[in-house]
Amino acid sequence: MKTTHTEAVVIGAGLSGLASARELRRSGIEVALLEARDRVGGRTLNHPIGDGKAVELGGQWIGPGQDEIAALADELGIPTFPTHDAGKKLFEHSGHVVAYNGTVPKAGPIGTAEFGIAVLRLERMAKRVPPRAPWEAPRAKAWDRETFASWIRRNARSRFAREALTLWSESVLAVDPADISLLHVLAHASAHRGVIALCSTTGGAQERRVVGGSQRIALALAEELAECLRLRQPVRRIEHGDFVRVHTDHAVFEAKHVIVAMSPTMAGRLCYDPPLPPERDQLAQHMPMGSIVKCVAVYDEPFWRKSGRSGQALSDRGPVKFAFDNSPPDGNPGVLLGFVAGAHARSFSQLAPEVRKQRALDCFTRWFGPEADQPRDYVEKAWAQDEWARGGYFGYMPPGVWTTLGPALGRPVGRLHWAGSETSGVCMGSMDGAIRAGKRAAAEVVDDICAGPRPMCLNGATSELLG
Repeated sequence: MKTTHTEAVVIGAGLSGLASARELRRSGIEVALLEARDRVGGRTLNHPIGDGKAVELGGQWIGPGQDEIAALADELGIPTFPTHDAGKKLFEHSGHVVAYNGTVPKAGPIGTAEFGIAVLRLERMAKRVPPRAPWEAPRAKAWDRETFASWIRRNARSRFAREALTLWSESVLAVDPADISLLHVLAHASAHRGVIALCSTTGGAQERRVVGGSQRIALALAEELAECLRLRQPVRRIEHGDFVRVHTDHAVFEAKHVIVAMSPTMAGRLCYDPPLPPERDQLAQHMPMGSIVKCVAVYDEPFWRKSGRSGQALSDRGPVKFAFDNSPPDGNPGVLLGFVAGAHARSFSQLAPEVRKQRALDCFTRWFGPEADQPRDYVEKAWAQDEWARGGYFGYMPPGVWTTLGPALGRPVGRLHWAGSETSGVCMGSMDGAIRAGKRAAAEVVDDICAGPRPMCLNGATSELLG
């Protein structure tokens, strides 16, 4: 098997790996970028809908504070546009569909007030959690001992407040509240400007989209890195010590350093020689991916806008629990995007394709009328079935993991460095977090390789701003 010698290897050509490879190349460091798939983009993926337009089957939104991904899109000449947010939103609750304005639906004074108080408490708690080191929060151990579900039971008595908080967990994290640590919820909110910002469109995490689909950013980076990019090169084994040797199905790469730009779940499936330290290996075993299915229905026009509806909906019934208008900037064609999350996504994925399609369309029809049952195209993506993702949106921590294993998340192991959106302390789990993590891991390698005099090397320590 052929052996290629280089200075650094980056494993994974999602946004994080592409950002790492780009930074290394710009520092004059020779790099090999290895990707298991036959495409780049990782958990971003476009689906063409005609006339050069696309909808996103993976990560897609850019919100305030996500400066790295916004600046990168601008640098690459890729424009963004506001997510459609005009019109009434819909809330399906206890068998009834009601229209509302604003971010949060109303359901009577008691339930609405209780939900508002619970969110205020979460916001205050999140401010006490340093997103780069959640284990250092004053009450980290107590918060990490309980699930988000147990906190909801203690702080929300009304059905509406409990269901609204559950919907928040499913929509924002793709996780059921019973599965996730309260500390992880707080850390995620702290890393993203708060609880309400995470579920908001205008002024929030869903504020803007990429013209032509978010995968365009990865594709543009891949063009820059064409000389070092190797597709269809799934890595199986990494030997590490005085140097690293990376084994794929087809080749061997020797280098001074390797950046593993994969989710902790997928990184843990590689074979390491010698084995990883126990805390890093245990972390990979205890950080599962969320469960999400994106359901996209394409229509000749966004007919819901004619009746003053925004295309956004929330439901306590499902299986689609929340939806958005995902049409192109000109509104042609009309596109509804629905999400099935958490345990619902796992059971939904086991159904036959035609059953899944009809159940998704049944949800759109209940909310937007009979026209929604006749799309001209329908496509879905169940990320847990993706061989190289095994879930989405990102990895999360169940109770007890942050405070016992959290420090190992981004800490290098000798010549092994970790990227991926989960390792970013700013905007963790997002496209922006992926870019920040990739840059941070590259800076670690640059600092080491360029410790001595070396032309073209960047000087500089890792920037805190990169996560």
